[in-house]
Amino acid sequence: MKVLGVIPARYASTRFPGKPLAMIDGRPMIQHVYEGVRGINVLSDVVVATDDERIVDCVKGFGGNVVMTSTSHRSGTDRCGEIVEKYLAEGKNYDVVVNIQGDEPNVEHSQIETLVSCFGDGATQIATLKKQILSKEELFSPNVVKVVCSSSGDAFYFSRCPIPYMRGCEQDQWLQKHKYYKHIGIYAYTFETLQKLVKLEQTSLELAESLEQLRWIENGYTIKVEETMVENIAIDTPEDLLKLKK
Repeated sequence: MKVLGVIPARYASTRFPGKPLAMIDGRPMIQHVYEGVRGINVLSDVVVATDDERIVDCVKGFGGNVVMTSTSHRSGTDRCGEIVEKYLAEGKNYDVVVNIQGDEPNVEHSQIETLVSCFGDGATQIATLKKQILSKEELFSPNVVKVVCSSSGDAFYFSRCPIPYMRGCEQDQWLQKHKYYKHIGIYAYTFETLQKLVKLEQTSLELAESLEQLRWIENGYTIKVEETMVENIAIDTPEDLLKLKK
């Protein structure tokens, strides 16, 4: 199986402009991510997909593979989709694309390996991860996306609200009565599926929750969800970076 790892890296982050170039231990964040995933055996190739020449120059400077993409993409999935189109035009083909977060400098190899393993059955279209929720704060935070799945491991729904609702039960007891999971926002897709996903129009559920994966479910795609026991540290703000350095 040929697997392409794509690291979307946008310069104009609202909360942290220039985030991919933020320095950590003498190296830019994007270099930490790139070099971290290069050592994952299940990835055949890795490429940074960016919209800024400064990031292009940075990646080329440390010897990485980088492709310039549009500034108008709504999500990392769309940026990955452009890479697929560019590669196909050059005669390059892969079986699976893994969308790797560019703001998680300490990449957990087991997560990528678990995602890729989902495609061994030949039927998986999209794969992602979940992790058990252990605190009330996470359960009721709208910033923590929750997921519920079928017995076969396919996602039923993603929500910023805790699902399911525990009727007749105090909120302090919810985690004792039911096992809840949060969504770990890393995706893998077959080459063919990704080409179709980026052409879909936004849907009402997606707009309501601001979650792109609901667009895929509304359009009939299945999302395989595997459990992980680990979680990467994401750098969303300059304050997050200071915490990581400490």
